[in-house]
Amino acid sequence: MPLPDDQPHTRTRLPVGEQSSPHPSTRQARPLRTLLAVLVVVTLLVLAISVANRGKTVPAAGAGGSAGTSGQDGSGGRPGAPPPTAPSGDQPVTSTSNGIGVGYPHTEQGAQSAAANYAVALGSADMFRADSQRTILTAIADPAALDVLQSRFSPSLAPAALAALGLDAQAKPPAGLTFVSRTTPVGTKTDGYTADSTHASVWCVGLSGLAGTSSSMPVSDYWYTVSLTLHWTGNDWKLTDFSRQAGPAPVPADQQAATAGEITGAVQQFGGFRYAR
Repeated sequence: MPLPDDQPHTRTRLPVGEQSSPHPSTRQARPLRTLLAVLVVVTLLVLAISVANRGKTVPAAGAGGSAGTSGQDGSGGRPGAPPPTAPSGDQPVTSTSNGIGVGYPHTEQGAQSAAANYAVALGSADMFRADSQRTILTAIADPAALDVLQSRFSPSLAPAALAALGLDAQAKPPAGLTFVSRTTPVGTKTDGYTADSTHASVWCVGLSGLAGTSSSMPVSDYWYTVSLTLHWTGNDWKLTDFSRQAGPAPVPADQQAATAGEITGAVQQFGGFRYAR
């Protein structure tokens, strides 16, 4: 006998695994489709990168070039040229004159090497003594320009100029102190290169001061750019003109300064370089 509508209805709930549904579930198929879509996208990206890089070559380290950047590809706009930031100087000189490298290749790169090496010599402590200054200039200068260059550097030997560096009239530091003057090239470039002459610039960092615990002029670093005009004469690049300007100086590092004793030890233990590259 059927129950009246106002009586409570009874529902039978089957176990989950046995319930039937008029709409089959599609949840298990969705993760598989997502995975396939990701694999297709990754494959297409790899193919696109391979096609974009096809035919490109990476310049070998040690190829010619000078420090700096120009052009979007870093090559200075010359097809096939190495990046300007690539190290150069793959033909180091093997001969010296009074301890200074001479006999550079008759190339633009050879002129850059000469300019960098001459910047080291001109920034050395020997330039503040009359005898060694003349020796350095004789080794690196064009004979036709030697006297003019000598007259330009001679004021650095005056007693007043030496006193400003903490030296006496013979360019000697006070007892117990060591005079420091060193130059390290960071990069070079040439402008208007020809087989006969060129203008070269050398970006440098220098050290200067008196090393020692009682020094009132502690060793400090400074940045500057040396401009040199070089002439090909006597089968070598020789200096005909010279100037210097401050900077560009990078932002100083947040670094603890060494003590006077540490700087003195470093100056005495670490020798300078003959070659800049």
